[in-house]
Amino acid sequence: MWISNALISVLRFLIGVTARWESPPDLTRQRIYFANHSSHMDTLAIIAALPPEARVNVKPVAAADYWGKNKFLSYISQKGLNAVLIERNPAPGVNVLEPIFDVVRAGHSIIIFPEGTRGSEALPGPFKSGLYRLAETFPEVDLVPIYLENLHRSMPKGKHVPLPIICTIRIGDPLPRISGEEKQVFLDRAREAIVRLSE
Repeated sequence: MWISNALISVLRFLIGVTARWESPPDLTRQRIYFANHSSHMDTLAIIAALPPEARVNVKPVAAADYWGKNKFLSYISQKGLNAVLIERNPAPGVNVLEPIFDVVRAGHSIIIFPEGTRGSEALPGPFKSGLYRLAETFPEVDLVPIYLENLHRSMPKGKHVPLPIICTIRIGDPLPRISGEEKQVFLDRAREAIVRLSE
């Protein structure tokens, strides 16, 4: 926990990280937080925006090929971020989402980036199907959209030190569930929930 607190303190010092909630969060609910993805700071920025009591039970989803590629990043992801690592290019027949399903079944909230990789624009690109599969498997879990403002400018691809640009984390109300909604319609609606927070 001290590692996470230290990382959050450094991040707040460098870029401010202001959290803006549409409504007061219901911390009694299990949640799937989903956000646009534009920098390696995104996960920590979201964790910093959550109330301390919510951070204890949240696990961000991270790519094993980056966050597990050396001992330092593996230590930060496991001890500092409490992340669940997934393989973006799994072996044939392996369900890439199974580690995520396991932590949600165990009662954890998660942070996920539905684009699947970092982008360089202010708005998110198309969503991959993982969020839909999670929503279908866990209909009782709240789906909470998050827009990360200015993270793509503070630490664009190729940069390792963030620029001192004030960044805002906009956290929306849970996405309403629609019974029988088709996959692409759901994914478009989920993406639009993030776009709306950017306006």
